Amino acid sequence: MFDSLSDRLQETFDGLRGKGRLTEDDISKAMREIRMALLEADVNYRVVKEFVASCKERCLEADVLGSLTPAQNVVMVVLDQLTELLGSTESRLVLAQNRTPNVIMLVGLQGSGKTTAAAKLAFLLKSQGKNPLLAACDTHRPAAADQLETLGGEIGVRVFRGDGKDAVQVAKGAVKEAVARLNDVVIVDTAGRLQIDEEMMAEAVDIKGAVRPDQILMVVDAMTGQDIVNVVSEFARRVDFDGVIMSKLDGDARGGGALSVREVTGKPIKFVSMGEKPSSLEVFHPDRMAKRILGMGDVYGIIEQAQKVAGEQEAADAERMLAQGFTMNDYLAQLQQIRKMGGLKKMIGMLPGGERMMRQAGGAAGLDDRQLTDVEAIIRSMSREERLKPKTINGQRRRRIAAGSGHSVQEVNQVLRQWGEMNKMMGKMRQMMGGGSRKSLRQMRGMMRNMGMGDLGAPGGRLPF
Repeated sequence: MFDSLSDRLQETFDGLRGKGRLTEDDISKAMREIRMALLEADVNYRVVKEFVASCKERCLEADVLGSLTPAQNVVMVVLDQLTELLGSTESRLVLAQNRTPNVIMLVGLQGSGKTTAAAKLAFLLKSQGKNPLLAACDTHRPAAADQLETLGGEIGVRVFRGDGKDAVQVAKGAVKEAVARLNDVVIVDTAGRLQIDEEMMAEAVDIKGAVRPDQILMVVDAMTGQDIVNVVSEFARRVDFDGVIMSKLDGDARGGGALSVREVTGKPIKFVSMGEKPSSLEVFHPDRMAKRILGMGDVYGIIEQAQKVAGEQEAADAERMLAQGFTMNDYLAQLQQIRKMGGLKKMIGMLPGGERMMRQAGGAAGLDDRQLTDVEAIIRSMSREERLKPKTINGQRRRRIAAGSGHSVQEVNQVLRQWGEMNKMMGKMRQMMGGGSRKSLRQMRGMMRNMGMGDLGAPGGRLPF
């Protein structure tokens, strides 16, 4: 989404890093480049004007110009201002503790992704131990209720359709249904239009008055440009929503709308959708997004993804690997975990400089999940003995594995070399830990927890790069 903006900003900073001292002219030139980069990204011009003015004022302070690393200080100033532009701190979904069910109402234009966002939000709440109910209150768009019911069936969440005619009555009926069936959250999917009109707004206001939602979230298409300002401003005036779900953030548009909405409305971005899967809705972290735009990566995001898929079994597997050795079955398990964490492209993109590195290498084409599929096919063509003892794989066996997996012997050799490097790494860790005794394993796990690195089964040893 922010590829072009990220490249422009990093080029501007690269030009500053070659200077031992910065002058006011250097700062002014850099600010002009930043202004052009933001305008080209379709950020609202008033937002750009205020952002650049704030950055320039802070960059011209004596402690920046007179420091030994002025370029780094300029980067930090822009990072701070960009984080503030996006919302400073994360804004989590707030549900009432003394009311059952809680009602969450989604609003927005047609095509913004409301129905899909409703299902993704239900999936997220379900994973947090809630028992959500989806209310199909879009009675205008043909097959909207069918779409919601299909999505609800995929994630195991019930959908209330009512008579399918009166959106207000459907919303009321959904709340009654939730009380009867002990659902603690009702997610109301409302109708949208291609553009704002009075009928849509009046219906949204009527639903709000009928069910008194605890949270109203506006779903905004991140691919919308500056026109997003007028849309969110009107919704904020009429229904006074509490926050934003930014959909399609994995698209290839310029992303100006995402950078403008918080500043224009004062409403926080609560969630972002980074893909098509039900699990792709994520809590929005302004500081992490700002770092990714500036090419600093999102290491905390990688850790969180690892923690989601890591459990007691993974922790036990990590201990066994350190104590007994690294097999092809372990390699296969790590590839499967990368899939669960979003795939190679997503993980590389969250590393510092990762997105820029991918673009310089020719984009995602060289780092797609087909590579994982190829390696997995090669490993699955090995016998049980070969997976447990890869060093026994001689030339004849390599030819058999290549034929069985549909790949070349050279590709089989490459997989074996990769396994060899990882096995060496595990061997060095065993030496550091006194041969992998249970006492030393417990000490290592405690040390990693104290360092904030989680458990051996979480981020501390599960990533194969």
